[in-house]
Amino acid sequence: MADSDEAQAAFDNFVSLWTTGTTAGRRAPLLRRPDEVGLEYEDVTFPSTDGVPLEGWFIPADSDKLVIHNHFLPGNRYGYPGHLPEFGGFGGFEINFLPEYKALHDAGYNILAYDIRNHGMSGQGNGGIVGIGLLEYRDVIGSLRYAAARPDTKNMKKVLLSVCLGADSTAVAWSKHPEEFSEIQAMVMLQPVSARYVVEEFVKGIGMTDGYEKFDKAVHERTGFHLAEQSPLEHVEAVTVPTLVAQVHDDVMTRPEDVQSIYDRLPVEDKELYWIEGTDRRFDGYNFFGVHPELPINWFDKHIA
Repeated sequence: MADSDEAQAAFDNFVSLWTTGTTAGRRAPLLRRPDEVGLEYEDVTFPSTDGVPLEGWFIPADSDKLVIHNHFLPGNRYGYPGHLPEFGGFGGFEINFLPEYKALHDAGYNILAYDIRNHGMSGQGNGGIVGIGLLEYRDVIGSLRYAAARPDTKNMKKVLLSVCLGADSTAVAWSKHPEEFSEIQAMVMLQPVSARYVVEEFVKGIGMTDGYEKFDKAVHERTGFHLAEQSPLEHVEAVTVPTLVAQVHDDVMTRPEDVQSIYDRLPVEDKELYWIEGTDRRFDGYNFFGVHPELPINWFDKHIA
């Protein structure tokens, strides 16, 4: 199938997803809201550091603890409607963060969940291009500043739950502006990712000759970034808090050595790597905390002062 029309179409679609975060030219819609699982919530909006308006939910709990949730590409604060035909290229099933939010809330955590730029209902930034953290780090900092400014959250004990694109963005933000993380007490990183491994596995799968070089050229021409830049590997060296990393071990979209290397680079002594077993589908990892919320809850409970 190498260099066939079918392979070229798959290549073009994946380049588009990688550089814009959209599927079939569409952002993933927010199909669900927290009240579906009995949670009261407030629609909130706040700016990124460069002024991009970010849309989110604040889910209150009767506590002084706050989780800030940073989502994955191409999803949003709700999850991802992979069960709909136009969004079905990633396993054909839905990602739904609401059970995870419900469990965190019931365990005594307030939640701030928001859409990263160019996703969900947040504003467009940088001409609509995705930087795999190199641009989106500004949104992570925007969420931290918003939480520090709200009268009801400014004195809360704060932790981060950062997923894929959100994890990469958090790492970049931490390395560029470590002073913004002074109130963060712990973090969970779910499936942080380096572009190199994902693209290598993708082009191998479609059998495209010189696929990696072609992909890198296409990404650079659309965004100005090279794939080698799109990794949290160097940036995680700035992290200063206890960190749990979780990843689908047999994820066919990447290779386990990527996440192992990211984990190994974390300079903190208090860290843990959790391998999600029993599946080879990356997107199963995004639903994992909804089924097993005890993993992040126990980590946060253990490390929050």
